[in-house]
Amino acid sequence: MKKEIKRIAVFTSGGDAPGMNAATRAVVRTAGYHNLHVYGIYGGYEGMINGNISRLEKGDVANIIHQGGTFLKTARSEAFRTEEGRAMAYETLVAHDIDACVAIGGNGTYTGAKVFTETYDIPFIGLPGTIDNDIYGTDHTIGFDTAVNTAVEAMDKIRDTADSHNRLFLVEVMGRHAGYIALHTGIGTGASYTFLPEIENPIDHLVEILKKSSRRNKLFNMVVVAEGNENGGAMAISKLLKDEHNIDAKVTIIGHLQRGGSPTAFDRVLASRLGYNAVKSLLAGKVNVALGVVNDSIQPTIFDDAINKRKSINEDLLEMSEILSL
Repeated sequence: MKKEIKRIAVFTSGGDAPGMNAATRAVVRTAGYHNLHVYGIYGGYEGMINGNISRLEKGDVANIIHQGGTFLKTARSEAFRTEEGRAMAYETLVAHDIDACVAIGGNGTYTGAKVFTETYDIPFIGLPGTIDNDIYGTDHTIGFDTAVNTAVEAMDKIRDTADSHNRLFLVEVMGRHAGYIALHTGIGTGASYTFLPEIENPIDHLVEILKKSSRRNKLFNMVVVAEGNENGGAMAISKLLKDEHNIDAKVTIIGHLQRGGSPTAFDRVLASRLGYNAVKSLLAGKVNVALGVVNDSIQPTIFDDAINKRKSINEDLLEMSEILSL
């Protein structure tokens, strides 16, 4: 029989992403509308183990939809990786009469939910909260659009200096394993070249592009570097250019600026849709899945697929990026 849901808990885990607060707000208010009690777990899985849980009312999520970060805080938990840690987390949830959980985070968050639900009878719904946009089963993750807009704004400002001084700038963005931020930033700023983790990026290819730019009197160039590309970060590429080709490049590392700031309207709406549908899914008995948006429709993906299947870079975007940069 379908388990009756009366009390749910919501938490954020892993790296923070703009829009997490909007998702939490949607969970709390949708649950309240359906006469469910909602509890916030502070500090992710670590808070679940330590019992850092309190009741959330409608007023507790007022005036947070525009705020970056996560008011529930977030943390990584080594203890939750152990059977003993998960057993303590289960005892905490039972002590608070929690019937189900909504987990907002990325791959590591989903992995924790999968392992936990394979042992214990408290179902989970996962929501994709990560700026990297690397979660299988959704076209967009919460925070990705904001991160790209932050990177684009930074590059627009750097462009002024690059143009004024006729310089080559290497701008490093986040993306250890996925190049979505880099690719979209490159297209959005008209970058001359983009280094991605998913494909080969020979330095010689960039050098040829720079030579072509010079021949057509393009005096400055902007290059986007995903931190996890095969050549290393922007500093490593700058050194290669200098040592092997005698090309000087200025380096800017945007870093954690990409994680912060007020979420864009797109991320607020995406997060709200996902939070709303998380509660609806629990009430409908669709549990132990991750929710995402595919072709503008909310779709469930089993945790195993969301964790293990790889989300591929759009080949059309790759080709377009190269053509438009010429």
